[in-house]
Amino acid sequence: MGSSQTSLDSTDIELVIFDCDGVLVDSEVLCKRVIIAMLGDLGVVVSSDYFDTYFLGQSYESAQKQILADFNVMLPAEFRDNYLTALLKVFAEELQTTPQLNDVLAHLNVKNCIATSSSPERVAFALETANLLTFFDGRITTSKEVLYGKPAPDIFLLAASKMGIKPKRCLVIEDSEAGIQGALAADMQVVKYTGASHLKDLPIELESEREGVRLISHWSEFFSLYPSLKTNAKV
Repeated sequence: MGSSQTSLDSTDIELVIFDCDGVLVDSEVLCKRVIIAMLGDLGVVVSSDYFDTYFLGQSYESAQKQILADFNVMLPAEFRDNYLTALLKVFAEELQTTPQLNDVLAHLNVKNCIATSSSPERVAFALETANLLTFFDGRITTSKEVLYGKPAPDIFLLAASKMGIKPKRCLVIEDSEAGIQGALAADMQVVKYTGASHLKDLPIELESEREGVRLISHWSEFFSLYPSLKTNAKV
């Protein structure tokens, strides 16, 4: 189970900041499949591990720079739009929430919001497809709103500022190392969620624990760690 080390008691948490891909929606395996295939069409062959290391939790711009650095290939101008089109088609057919996520969202008794590296168009489509828009009501911050995306803390600090909550009273739920680094740099508590398809087969015991980061492999564990954040179901 996760570390018991936290900078504040859970009763001090006033805002839960969710990542989107790989936390709210089980999308990373879909993203991986689409982009690896499209890069292959350009002669850029990347592995699943490469995706996890350099793309997971990162912005498109970051991935684009990595491809240029490692393969000396500048992605064509139309690649981003073509990728989004192909990805949203797959989302429409296959995207689902992570298992039992709605139980957490329905019983959360503090404010919540989203901080994501996805584009506004992509996150809006994902939330609508997964029937999650009502839980967040426009409380979404994307990497387009900050100069530096994850692993910089900027997106988390902006999300907290929008909600009027101090960073120390925020809990971030992330699946990627970039997101975890950014949340820690923002001086926030962090839960690493490993229940999405791209991580759920990894033994949680092998995950490294660190100050301020706790680990869950299923949403049923969330309120065991943070019982003070649970209330009756929203109506």
